[in-house]
Amino acid sequence: MEESASATLDDAAQVFAQVRPRLFGIAYRMLGSAADAEDVLQEVWLRWQKADRSVVENPAAYLATTTTRLAINATRTAYARRETYIGPWLPEPIDTTADPQLGAERAAALEVAVLMLLEKLTPTERAAYVLREAFDYPYAQIADIIQTTEVTARQYVSRARKHLAAEKRKPVSEAEQKKLLSAFLAAAQAGDLPALEQLFATDVVSYSDGGGVARAARSAIYGGPTLAKVIRAYQPFFWTDADIVYTQVNGSLAAVLSRDGAVYGVISLTTTDEGIDQILWMLNPGKLTAALPSS
Repeated sequence: MEESASATLDDAAQVFAQVRPRLFGIAYRMLGSAADAEDVLQEVWLRWQKADRSVVENPAAYLATTTTRLAINATRTAYARRETYIGPWLPEPIDTTADPQLGAERAAALEVAVLMLLEKLTPTERAAYVLREAFDYPYAQIADIIQTTEVTARQYVSRARKHLAAEKRKPVSEAEQKKLLSAFLAAAQAGDLPALEQLFATDVVSYSDGGGVARAARSAIYGGPTLAKVIRAYQPFFWTDADIVYTQVNGSLAAVLSRDGAVYGVISLTTTDEGIDQILWMLNPGKLTAALPSS
């Protein structure tokens, strides 16, 4: 009897392991936090162990449904928690060179800037968008997962697409992205005001997430001249003894900054043919430890 129960649990673990990358992909895109996504998956696993698995016809669908519904609830809590967060909140960066499965099916809804835009959706709208755009679920299944009608599910996805399209600009090529990132890092390290201003789009904005732990701007900084001056003011201590490595963070090129072998920052940009229009500084050490294996 004990052997049979053990074998059954082993089978459950094998099924869970097979679909785990997709489950993590759903939860991470919903929450923008690797640590919170892992908490959701831990709860999914506990529920899967206790479930009557003999009546589950499609384990992958069952687990995806459970993950999404738990993530919707967790997202509501996370949204409320972020209202008291110190300074701008940014999603946890994920080194996708170390975790290529995260974007293996589809890279949609993975970039840090896109995850920030998804914060403006309701949790249910976000779930519908993630399931459709990142994992290509049919609308009927999305409706079943989020417990609504197929018509409403389509409306959620359509609204989310329109919202993101209105705010997201057409990016430059990967080669141009790297060129702009390299030029920005060189100008920032030198504290070169004219060079920085030349790289910025007219309406450039900078967000720094220090979480009240790391030294960082407590609010967004707008406009090239102002931003350039702030970057120069930080230059003497921020870049001292910095080791900079380029890597793929959330599927896009970013710079990982370390000092004495410890990661202390991740910088990513959004760029258009007008130049750099958004700079994202992830400086909260707790988030870096949770998300980047190299830290």
